[in-house]
Amino acid sequence: MLTVAACLGAAGALIPGFANLPALAAEKVVPAEKNPPGDIPDTQVFIDYASPQGFTMKVPEGWARSDHADGASFVDKLDGVVVSVAKADAAPTVDSVKADYVLKLQSTGRAIRVTAVKQVKLPAGPAIRIVYTSNSEPNAVTNRQVRLENERYLYFKDGKLVTLELYAPKGADNVDQWQLMSNSLRWK
Repeated sequence: MLTVAACLGAAGALIPGFANLPALAAEKVVPAEKNPPGDIPDTQVFIDYASPQGFTMKVPEGWARSDHADGASFVDKLDGVVVSVAKADAAPTVDSVKADYVLKLQSTGRAIRVTAVKQVKLPAGPAIRIVYTSNSEPNAVTNRQVRLENERYLYFKDGKLVTLELYAPKGADNVDQWQLMSNSLRWK
């Protein structure tokens, strides 16, 4: 499944050529499932992922991993974790994210609806948390889409911007697991 992070890259607003991405904002919102699939089981085991880009974090064991030049993705059915790294001159702020990053996210994502942008204190340091819903990529066979809920974290240190995106079908109960992953990021 191609995610918004794959379209935007880690820095979103900081990526050259961002304007060349397709505009998907006019896409209609897909209704959420009544009994959504996608709960990460409470018994899920998490393992350490050591990024060659200078950080570690916990990710679900057994999920399909795809390495990318700027990070990696971990996917299981309709759930996903995408982590990427980019160079950045300064740490993002709530104001800078609202003024630029969110607008680009909305204009290039699939029916993006942002519900919150705020600064959070995490063990790796302060980060910006963006909460939003979006449509999934259409299934290659059925063309069916699912409404997703997403949390995106922007971590900054020493000229590096790490973007962590977590997504699952809207209504899935993944609060504890997402919190575990977002709190587990550590700089090397």
